[in-house]
Amino acid sequence: MVEMEARRLKKVVLQMPFARNSCFNRIFTPRMKEVWFIGRKIVGSNTGFTRTILRIGVASLSLCLAVVIVATCLVTGFKNEIRDKVFGFWGHIHITHTGSWRSVENLPIDKNQDFILHLDTLKGLSYYNPMRLPFTDIVLKEDRKTHTAGTVRHVHSFLNQAAIITTADDFEGIILKGIGPDFDWSYMKEYLRQGDTIDTGGSEASREIILSEQTANRLELELGDQLIVNFIIDNQQRRRRVSLSGIYRTGLEEYDRRFALADQRLIRSVLGWEEHQVSGFEIFLEDVADVGYFHEYIYLDLLPPDLTSEPITRRFPAIFEWLELQDINERVIVILMLIVGIITMSTSLLILILDRTHMVGVLKSLGATNRVIRNIFLYYGLSLLIRGLVIGNALGLGLCWLQLQYGIITLNEEDYYLAQAPVYFAWGKIFWLNLVFVLVIMLVLFIPSAIISRIDPVRVLRFK
Repeated sequence: MVEMEARRLKKVVLQMPFARNSCFNRIFTPRMKEVWFIGRKIVGSNTGFTRTILRIGVASLSLCLAVVIVATCLVTGFKNEIRDKVFGFWGHIHITHTGSWRSVENLPIDKNQDFILHLDTLKGLSYYNPMRLPFTDIVLKEDRKTHTAGTVRHVHSFLNQAAIITTADDFEGIILKGIGPDFDWSYMKEYLRQGDTIDTGGSEASREIILSEQTANRLELELGDQLIVNFIIDNQQRRRRVSLSGIYRTGLEEYDRRFALADQRLIRSVLGWEEHQVSGFEIFLEDVADVGYFHEYIYLDLLPPDLTSEPITRRFPAIFEWLELQDINERVIVILMLIVGIITMSTSLLILILDRTHMVGVLKSLGATNRVIRNIFLYYGLSLLIRGLVIGNALGLGLCWLQLQYGIITLNEEDYYLAQAPVYFAWGKIFWLNLVFVLVIMLVLFIPSAIISRIDPVRVLRFK
């Protein structure tokens, strides 16, 4: 019986180009080319129950990877969209009077500051990154530079003041954000649902106001409607008549219902401030990763004692802490799907080995080592893994593309700040996820392949 199986395997091996003219009397010790050849033969020769199980394994792995890719693209897109909305409305860093920091009191500062010109021309920051060597007290200082070349994108002044909007039938409390000629409209234009921007470059203060869609609907206002803005200054009521020139909606409901835009000069005339006085400055950066470095540089090196700076992540910590929680959800999904993929591939390889025990016995009887046989099955496991990765990437990226084009998944904007699930193709993350799947699963596949060393060729071939 052993001789028959040896002759049968000899026919397969003699099909190899490098083995046709060689002698088969020596002990059979395949090299890598032979391992690949036998592995390919196994790939194409599975039938029946084994083929069904292996197909299920590939499908499960593909589905796991597709879920991970979709989750990564959705979470990254969700975080980016929310951050862009917050930063677009508020900027990345606020500079105000020290007496106004975390206070309802609105203290004026001079808008003609020397550091503004310095920030407009700043082309990056160099800093030291301290690194402590493990298990020692040695601290190394590494020279680094901020992420982008043109790091400060824009700086503009603002002037905030609480007010009450009244119509003939209703009223609403808001915070007027006074803007000037230096205001960057590129962000707000994306969210203007109706109307146009405010002209702040005229010789007189503009009497126009931009309200959120939520506030306009609450007061039943339409474009061009007249309304009264009431201010309480030094226990006295001061009124200004304005017209509604624009309606915006960012989706950040908590902030939309509280803020409106108006000309700085209108608010300044009510407060009795001088022409050069404002509430503070908003600084916009090219890269959000540079916020911490610029905040420290501005606060420690540029600002005079009567001014202070604050990154917007500290001003509204709740929303950014909520965004950080999304990273935990993403990690949990990746870990769970990786575990499912490991179990699936390990089970598939184990079933294949048990189905091919007779072949293992024949190879061992011909002198093949456990390592060589293990490599044959690992090669087959790698072929299944690659097939699953290709299908999983195609499925995951395809679903993300469909969501990006057609917005199939919708959200409650009041709860999630977005009308539909956003997608961002984080190619770096996707590459590393594929690499992690390959490395981890291939390492774990050594566990079922260890059963090869327990197979006794004598016992296997005796009962064939």
